[in-house]
Amino acid sequence: MAWRNMMSYFSLPDFRGIFQGRVREAGMGTHTIKSHGAKLARDHMHDWLILLLLVVIEVILYVIHPFYRFVGKDMMTDLKYPMKENTVPVWTVPLYAVLLPVAVFLLVYIRRKDVYDLHHSILGLLFSVLITAVITDAIKNAVGRPRPDFFWRCFPDGKDLYDRWGNVICHGKGSDVKEGHKSFPSGHTSWSFAGLGFLSLYLSGKIKAFDRKGHVGKLCIVFLPLLAASLVAISRVDDYWHHWQDVFAGGLLGLVVATFCYSQFFPPPYTDEGWGPYAYFRALEESRSNTNAGQSMNALDLQPMNARVVSQQGRQNGDDFASLEVLESGRM
Repeated sequence: MAWRNMMSYFSLPDFRGIFQGRVREAGMGTHTIKSHGAKLARDHMHDWLILLLLVVIEVILYVIHPFYRFVGKDMMTDLKYPMKENTVPVWTVPLYAVLLPVAVFLLVYIRRKDVYDLHHSILGLLFSVLITAVITDAIKNAVGRPRPDFFWRCFPDGKDLYDRWGNVICHGKGSDVKEGHKSFPSGHTSWSFAGLGFLSLYLSGKIKAFDRKGHVGKLCIVFLPLLAASLVAISRVDDYWHHWQDVFAGGLLGLVVATFCYSQFFPPPYTDEGWGPYAYFRALEESRSNTNAGQSMNALDLQPMNARVVSQQGRQNGDDFASLEVLESGRM
């Protein structure tokens, strides 16, 4: 009897429930592209469609002509800087502002296997860059501020010409004149701070730069992307493509947009949970809730089985007592 009672505690449903609970607990923090990627993409389908819309808007803003602001002869004093090539070519901006951060995100995914972190970091980065690009080019076209080298764009032969109101009559290349009215704010700078600023926030959360343990060396990693963005901004002034106000406004714009976009998906880097996205912690809580619910159900399933065991034992004991009564009555 004692042996049977002891064995009932190790019945198959109870053992299976304990094992499954441990498996779920061990796998709660693993969310791979294969297991959760498709659902995550469906949940954020509208976000990706909005990104495509931002791309279309950005193309339109790039194609249309900016406002051709009045430029008088007395204004040319500050607009006669020489025309130079870009130290940082336009085609390199997406490489370091988008592809470089994405490469870092992929390295983190390979280590942690968290598709929520990978998806939301890429989505947040793209929103940061594209929103910044749309705002930057919209302001460029609306303001139409001349670049520091506008004189040589407008008059490549050095012979200036003005109408009766004193406004310039440009006879330079059309594309050069068009670009000459897109000084404020700096697109290179805003893109750089939008992408590399987002990367800086991401790294500060991942390495727990603000864990109050005094590891100042972590700040070097955080400041490195910002330093690269600052050097790009300085190159725009050195190349005489922008005034210092253009660069300052572009950097501020990119950094503010990056902060807002990062905050949509990640907690502040200085908090205890700053190393992971909000979606990861929500998924973790759901996994724990499902685990606790599964364990409760296993406990409820165990009670009827124990009752059946006790009932069978009672019937067996009852049969034994019945046999004893028959022997005592002398009927056998």
